[in-house]
Amino acid sequence: MRRLCLLLAIILCTSLQGCTSYRPAKSFPIPVSKGDEVKVVTVPLPVIASSPNEGITYGALTAFLLHNEKDEVSTLVAPQLNYNQNFGVTASLYGAYYPNSYRSFEGNLSKSTRINEDYELRVRDKSFLDGKLDLNAFVYAFSDGSARFFGFQSTSSKDNESNYADKELGFTLSAGYSLSDKWQVVVGQRFRKVDIEPGAIHNIPFIGDVDYPGGDIPGVDGFNTHAQMLSLVYNTLDSQTMPTTGIRLRGSIEMSLKGLGSSETYNHYEAEAKGYYPLDDARYISVARLAYSQTLGNTVPFLERSILGGENTLRGYGRNRFIDSSYLLLNLEERIRLFRWEIFGVRADWELAPFIDLGSVMENLAEATPGSFEFNPGVGFRAVIRPNIVGRVDFGIGKEGPSVFVGLGYPF
Repeated sequence: MRRLCLLLAIILCTSLQGCTSYRPAKSFPIPVSKGDEVKVVTVPLPVIASSPNEGITYGALTAFLLHNEKDEVSTLVAPQLNYNQNFGVTASLYGAYYPNSYRSFEGNLSKSTRINEDYELRVRDKSFLDGKLDLNAFVYAFSDGSARFFGFQSTSSKDNESNYADKELGFTLSAGYSLSDKWQVVVGQRFRKVDIEPGAIHNIPFIGDVDYPGGDIPGVDGFNTHAQMLSLVYNTLDSQTMPTTGIRLRGSIEMSLKGLGSSETYNHYEAEAKGYYPLDDARYISVARLAYSQTLGNTVPFLERSILGGENTLRGYGRNRFIDSSYLLLNLEERIRLFRWEIFGVRADWELAPFIDLGSVMENLAEATPGSFEFNPGVGFRAVIRPNIVGRVDFGIGKEGPSVFVGLGYPF
């Protein structure tokens, strides 16, 4: 399972063991602090994680939290060892580095004894042109043996569930330029090479062995995507990673062309609106997101279509549960700060977040009907270590039962 160390921020303050030490700053290979010494908080943690697709994972990790001269967590390193009955033993190393407010680095190395592996590097830099240029890069290679497919449309049945290994490598690059303090134009491109192989869940049939309505599934034999994107963004949020007030509006168009290396030609359109409304000095934050996605083209690969399900969309279902040519999604969440607690020299805000996720996939928006929408109520528990780290556990309920997700960062 990828990023199991994401449980770190959730159970950090409940750990019964831990220590704080001070090390010479020059002993680290990267400049983690401008001072002579670096405070290092070391916390060993158990790992108990669950997701609808992957099942239950057990293990342990040791988290090293390095503080800068402002006593903020600027670096996180977490080696871990875990066991899952589907993937065997997994060894992982996760790291995040925040040298300043303009630049961040995040990486993950993970290898299982069966099928699963994950290698990622994510970089963000907003130090150019007096902060007007926002550069982002994400490079990855992974194999996920827990992937599922149920068919297309909102009526896809769990009885048609199949399993496969989603093996991918690629990159995503983007550059955003601020036209003003609120408006930004973003250009980007991404490359994605996908191979579909037998998965790790033996009691579920392989996707290639199931006869789905409509015949062959586009992309089931693998595909390439090389797409170019253009977005216009209106943003009044007070923070990139932990917003408490403001709105963010985004409209995007992405083109995938055979002539530039894609397996098929198609276009993808997205519109998203997010709003944050605080009360009582941000002790209560009402958050809403409305999103629409539309994919147009012939024989569009199934993993390139509009998809709902998982920790960031419909939290009552596993990843990629609903697939079609478009989707409409509404997320409502109330983030309630319960208390602040400092332990081992690390201050965390503990939050409770009841939520409602409402969404549906369809051929196009005109075909949306009230009966096609999924209604997923739930509740989240968050630990916020400012200014960079948010750990969360979300419990969502769908028609097929409850789902539990563990992750880093807010869902939206």
